[in-house]
Amino acid sequence: MQFDSQNIIVTGGTRGIGAGITESFLKAGATVIATYSGNDEAAKSFKVKMANFGEKLVLKKFNVASTSEVEAFFQDYEKNFSSLEVLVNNAGIRRDQIIPSMQESDWDAVIDINLKGTYNMTRFAVLAMMKNRYGRIINMSSVGGKLGLPGQANYAASKAGQIALSLSVSKEVAKRNITVNNVCPGFIETELLADLPEEQVKEYKSQVPMKRFGKVEDVAHAVLFFASRESSYITGTTLDVSGGL
Repeated sequence: MQFDSQNIIVTGGTRGIGAGITESFLKAGATVIATYSGNDEAAKSFKVKMANFGEKLVLKKFNVASTSEVEAFFQDYEKNFSSLEVLVNNAGIRRDQIIPSMQESDWDAVIDINLKGTYNMTRFAVLAMMKNRYGRIINMSSVGGKLGLPGQANYAASKAGQIALSLSVSKEVAKRNITVNNVCPGFIETELLADLPEEQVKEYKSQVPMKRFGKVEDVAHAVLFFASRESSYITGTTLDVSGGL
């Protein structure tokens, strides 16, 4: 699965799973536009870490939940890149709380970034991909969108929404040789889990048949498969990377 001469957009591509996906694409020969919304220090650190890839890594800062910012990003993108082969909708946040205590602002923030952000990026990416009648869109959903973990009503709703969105869009764009698929990570060792209490970590690991959390590389391998030309007859589907959860 090589991606030489391909342009890849990875939202939330400078930290956690997104950083792992970005690095894997770079190693496979792609030019990657990794987006982020706020953490300049983490983005700069990632750029330094990936310095050996030179101009193959491009960083862009904007909020995927803002339609105007996404539109401006794609207008700039089309001035600098002749094509778009792959979009990975990875940007996402968690603001966990049981439903009686969940603030409206926490519900709105998670839905806006995780689900509306996927809509915004997909909408403009499809327009770019249709020009060359080729594209791969991979949405980073979660097993939480199917299992519904306690305290994550907003997160689970956003992730289930990504799957539903993919099912519809995959049917709309199939004739244009554009595929839309989902990768659903389970518990993966990233900073997103770093704030969990130790007892909760033990409880979650006990639920996983493999009795461990996954690694970022496990997820990246699945993404690269869906992004490859070899996956041309697979669309509208979901792959769990969850250790059997």
